[in-house]
Amino acid sequence: MKPRDRVRAALSMEETDRPPMQVSFTPEFAQRLARELGIDISSHNPHGGGNTYVLERALGEDMLLTSVGWVNSYCHEGGEYTDEWGVRWIAAPYETPFGKGHYMEIDGHPLAEDSALETYVPPDPGRPELYDEAARVIREYGEEYWIVGVAVCTIWETAWALRGLSRMLMDLVENPGLAERILDIPYNYHLVTATRLASMGVDMIWLGDDMGEQNRMMISPRLWRKYFKPRMAELIRRIKEANPEIKVAYHSDGNIEPIIPELIDIGLDVLNPVQPGSMDPAGLKRLYGDRLCFWGSIDEQYTLPFGTPEEVRAEVKERIRTLGKGGGLIIGPTHHVQLDTPMENFWAMIRAIKGEI
Repeated sequence: MKPRDRVRAALSMEETDRPPMQVSFTPEFAQRLARELGIDISSHNPHGGGNTYVLERALGEDMLLTSVGWVNSYCHEGGEYTDEWGVRWIAAPYETPFGKGHYMEIDGHPLAEDSALETYVPPDPGRPELYDEAARVIREYGEEYWIVGVAVCTIWETAWALRGLSRMLMDLVENPGLAERILDIPYNYHLVTATRLASMGVDMIWLGDDMGEQNRMMISPRLWRKYFKPRMAELIRRIKEANPEIKVAYHSDGNIEPIIPELIDIGLDVLNPVQPGSMDPAGLKRLYGDRLCFWGSIDEQYTLPFGTPEEVRAEVKERIRTLGKGGGLIIGPTHHVQLDTPMENFWAMIRAIKGEI
């Protein structure tokens, strides 16, 4: 099947020749994979900003990501920098058996002081050049692949990057007026970018924020309903108004079981990444599989980096048997593949998804 047809069928609850696959990588793992494949890449953005997609196409993936928004601030070369939102970043190096890498960690927040909000000017989401890359991806790959417009870190994660996580959590309870003003900054920005991408003709918009911790939500469902549900409902409504054929995916790591029914009620089509260490994928399929599709589900906490190839293959087959029964599954890791992943585990996942082993 053509990749975009495979995704469309899966999201229509139809079983396909194999489940659609989407895999992204940290820049360091991308370089390692490129060397193994004999492919030359200068850089790799896992969110799709400036990505050549040579690795994704070589692997036979079905979806290509193109991103406009704050999430692109994550992927810069090592060092210290301040992004266009005023968030300061530093490189946090780490070592693995397969080489050295770095994560970019937030080190400064432009709205840490209350008074800064009065003069803060966010980036302009209407700049035409922001959408040149998405236009290229749609033009060059839209006939073959399912194109995903990425606007993750839609509200919450960008807001706490601007304010600071502890301060923002306290604001939700102690200073709701200020919290609303800060949350509206990323909400209004990504409302423009997501609806623009939808109007341009992407097949899916990928929204979301990490609302879950390992075993519970980061904030109470009550606070989520107060601050985030109305904004997300309006955003999904506007996206589908701009493009009635579009699908909407929502990302959150961790356990967000208390709000899944309400996400479905406000128009969600696809849940990502279905972190198996936090929620039971087969249980979610039993509860919501008639109304919701799933994207991800291959464990990045243990199985892919620390399991055996046999465990990886077994997990892939179990997800296809359960989460993919009757369609509704886009399979892949629950996060970017990290540098600590053995290549034999990576290839075991890819080959098992394709039914080669």
